[in-house]
Amino acid sequence: MEQRLFGRTGLSVSVLGFGGAEIGFGATDKDIVATLLNEALDAGLNVIDTAECYVDSEEKIGQAVSHRRRDFHLFTKVGHQHGPSGGGDWSDTSITATIERSLQRLKTDVLDLVQLHSCSAAELAKGECIEALEKARKSGKTRHIGYSGDGVDAVAAVRTGRFDALQTSINVADQRVLNEALPLAVKAGMGVIAKRPIANAAWQHAEQPANGYHVEYWRRLKALDYGFLGKSLDDAAAIALRFTLSQPGVHTAIVGTTKPGRFIQNVAAIKLGQLPEPGLNAIRGRWKAVAEQSWVGQV
Repeated sequence: MEQRLFGRTGLSVSVLGFGGAEIGFGATDKDIVATLLNEALDAGLNVIDTAECYVDSEEKIGQAVSHRRRDFHLFTKVGHQHGPSGGGDWSDTSITATIERSLQRLKTDVLDLVQLHSCSAAELAKGECIEALEKARKSGKTRHIGYSGDGVDAVAAVRTGRFDALQTSINVADQRVLNEALPLAVKAGMGVIAKRPIANAAWQHAEQPANGYHVEYWRRLKALDYGFLGKSLDDAAAIALRFTLSQPGVHTAIVGTTKPGRFIQNVAAIKLGQLPEPGLNAIRGRWKAVAEQSWVGQV
């Protein structure tokens, strides 16, 4: 699998990474998680990204592949110590304790990247949360620090000049970032992780999906009505993924799944290479013609 130098970090990352949210929120059986992750690692993937608030995702990853720790870069996120509904806590005490807990759950001595998870620009301006990450990096708990989020908050994070990496939503239904945070991150030499790179495949639902996390992209894609969405799900997802990975500055795209075999399909898709310029221009042109001002980056 193609690898790219992850900004100024010195890490070499596979263009496809594993996103750990679904295995946590989806209550995926630990044996299936082991199959998924080992299958992905065997296919050449070397990035696993998770978060402390993805239910038991960290524990499952630690149980499944900690014995292969040399084979992958391990990324996690902090700021929601008590789960996604518990509210953010950006204090030094909370972030430090969360990092220690993540190390235990993931069965590792050091993380490759710890990211602030959807932290507001106002909290960033206070500085305590960034200082907590810098302290963890200095103490050897993590090799690098980053920010995960979208919109004006992501722009604010990049402009601090204190993060090594940015994780943000980049896909066919979320393109404002291409003119906002992404160019700034590239100029700053940051590693860039694209989350939600296939827009949750929200177009596959004939009716508005029950999962609220997918609704906004479903609405946007109805309006965008890209021609390629009429193809089979696998072919359409391949085009969407290649669009994201074709954006200048994107180093890796994280895709979550609970289905063994899915990563093999994704690897086949990216082997087709970057999306040809006419295809890129058609998707960008449609976005510029249809996208509404309210279509901001989806956290």
